[in-house]
Amino acid sequence: MHVFRRIGAVLGAALLGLAPVASPAQAATVDLAGTVNVDGCSGSLVRMPTSTADDRAFVLTNGHCYERTWPVPDEVLVDQPSHRAVDLLDGKGEPVATLHVARAVYVTLTGTDVALYQLDTTYRQLERDHRVRPLTVSADRPTPGTDIRVASGSMKKVFSCEIDALVYRVLEAGNVTKDVIRYTPRCDTGSGTSGSPIIDARSGKVIGVNNTSNHDGGRCTLDNPCEMDRDGAISVRKGIAYGTQTYWLTTCVGAGNKLDLERPGCLLPRPDARVAAR
Repeated sequence: MHVFRRIGAVLGAALLGLAPVASPAQAATVDLAGTVNVDGCSGSLVRMPTSTADDRAFVLTNGHCYERTWPVPDEVLVDQPSHRAVDLLDGKGEPVATLHVARAVYVTLTGTDVALYQLDTTYRQLERDHRVRPLTVSADRPTPGTDIRVASGSMKKVFSCEIDALVYRVLEAGNVTKDVIRYTPRCDTGSGTSGSPIIDARSGKVIGVNNTSNHDGGRCTLDNPCEMDRDGAISVRKGIAYGTQTYWLTTCVGAGNKLDLERPGCLLPRPDARVAAR
């Protein structure tokens, strides 16, 4: 019975033109397929659990990789026009297409550090024309000890390590991120890796986006983030890198790849008119 269910799941994914979920008994093969180069940042072509082959595709990177002025603390940008281009890569990191972004669906540095873009092109068209499938964003909160890969489309390198811990708060030059993924030291990410998908090596799903590391041992400054625990105690870990979780996105995106910040259970920060008026 389990065999028939597995075959049915694979056939169903094939009919949709999307990659099947890896079996729990086998690890996913993680390479650079589906990653993108975003003007010196990294990113990835992604789908949500509810996405279908005929939805217009998403590209995911960091909020601090936004092409215009960075959002200020407590600012959320929604449905902004965008005309940037990104290079879509194959498994070896070779460009297979230049994709043109239609709009910035969601951008913020508040609580998280994400920029979600949407293309005019559908997933079906991308697979047909370029043989590249999207990565799936997991709807589950990641857990410490998970074997991960950080796949940088800009650096054309895949880093391998584990989730060391989930940090209560990370502070960096006025920006605060919450429930942050801290890597073990083997993921020595640096410049150019911002926006790289953090991939669960078992499922092959995206569980976060790489966004910062402490370069010099500085305390809570740009490129030298610090950690804060629930009691307000500050600590610094020189050389350690961090990523922002992405399951929040799945709580706010529904049918047709439509962002709905009023959706019940949506965890993403919402725009504040008082901030926009400053």
